[in-house]
Amino acid sequence: MKYLQGQAHQLPGNRTALAGYAARHFLFAVDEGVATLTLNRPDRKNPLTFDSYAELRELFRELAHADDVKAIVITGAGENFCSGGDVHEIIGPLTKLDMPGLLAFTRMTGDVVKAMRACPQPIIAAVDGVCAGAGSMLALASDIRFGTERSKTAFLFTRVGLAGCDMGACALLPRVIGQGRAAELLYSGRSMGGAEGERWGFFNRLHDPAELLADAQGFARSLAHGPTFAHGMTKKMMQQEWNMGVDEAIEAEAQAQAICMATNDFHRAYHAFVARQRPQFEGD
Repeated sequence: MKYLQGQAHQLPGNRTALAGYAARHFLFAVDEGVATLTLNRPDRKNPLTFDSYAELRELFRELAHADDVKAIVITGAGENFCSGGDVHEIIGPLTKLDMPGLLAFTRMTGDVVKAMRACPQPIIAAVDGVCAGAGSMLALASDIRFGTERSKTAFLFTRVGLAGCDMGACALLPRVIGQGRAAELLYSGRSMGGAEGERWGFFNRLHDPAELLADAQGFARSLAHGPTFAHGMTKKMMQQEWNMGVDEAIEAEAQAQAICMATNDFHRAYHAFVARQRPQFEGD
């Protein structure tokens, strides 16, 4: 397997600027602090390949060091989000791999989710049409999900003879929609419609398909203009506290909040409030 990646512009202090990132296996653009990542194989409903998995992993790892990206939108081209792993370019070759090769692949796909959860920027998934298999996991690993009435989300792993525990599904999905609902979807592999997904809490809200991407980008832009250091801390604590008791979580939040109180953004907010102005956050 060849794991390819684009190029980021290196800045001092191990920081990077990703505005000029030359993505090889999807579209990537940065505007006003918002990075939009578009899976771009619309003729096949935007499936993933070995190389696109690897580039996603490396890009989300790089985003942890990106100064010019404050929020991320992930979407798909051509009225679909992502149909999962490409049947011909992934599923077929997997049937010929030995166990070490299979484990290397499944660990790599899991690393995509780990990298998405570890990058400090909020990730908004704009989901229209088909969202299946690994595509459903990209949406689930995002922090916020916007859908449409015609969204069809399927954790379809059992339908191809696999367990429903791919890429962290058994850990993440019950926390989003509840244990019983997650069990139904993971055992059956059935599609969850957009309205059902919103009712169950998978989607934060539904949008008209023609407005979905713009609405997701607008929401991401509002986050990018906010206290981005604090957003990163919020994301980190939401994930770390899954493994904590309540007393541990309260102490961890006390430490996190004290760190945020030492930031310039906290002081800007105070002075703006006193002056009856809107604070201008800069993320430091």
